[in-house]
Amino acid sequence: MADTVLTAWQRSPMADAAHRLAAVTRSSRGAIRLAELPFLAQVNVRLDAKSPAADTVGLALGLQLPLEPNTVVHAADVTAVWLGPDEWLVVGRPGTERDLEERIRAAAGDDHVSVTDVSAQRTTLLVGGPRARDLLSHGCPLDLHPRAFGPGRCAQTTLARAQVVLVARDETRAGFWVLVRSSFAGYLADWLLDAAAEYVGAARGAT
Repeated sequence: MADTVLTAWQRSPMADAAHRLAAVTRSSRGAIRLAELPFLAQVNVRLDAKSPAADTVGLALGLQLPLEPNTVVHAADVTAVWLGPDEWLVVGRPGTERDLEERIRAAAGDDHVSVTDVSAQRTTLLVGGPRARDLLSHGCPLDLHPRAFGPGRCAQTTLARAQVVLVARDETRAGFWVLVRSSFAGYLADWLLDAAAEYVGAARGAT
């Protein structure tokens, strides 16, 4: 009997909100941009930052693992997010989690390293536009002024009381990544849509 390959149909945690997120982007005339970035590869890495493995793993990924607290390093299609003195989240294109794991393990060699695929734990929401910081400030306790939380910064924090990893993207006007647990994704999408209503109203009033 021929082998049968079953391919699971993936449904992103914010799939039901996709059209509403896009509607905010249109209605606010770009003042707020909301979109899910589903299925990004996410690999948690733990190793001694002072060990040779830190350098070899960085070389294998094409970047240097960030050593400064709450910073992000980005190169090509890979982003390394600092989570702690010996912990990073490596983010890549959808479907590359196995490749990232293999590259990290091979680069570490005999050095002690913990590599865990956590791609299914979180989804990623892009929050951009000129009013992105204002929108996030409604529910985030951090000072998000560019002087305090500029491009290349990250933090484990809360947004509308949901635990998130917040990343200020390093490209000009690229906005923020909000990495949230899949189980809280729907709640957070609803909160953002509600909080964004004032910017949609302002755009309509300007017509």
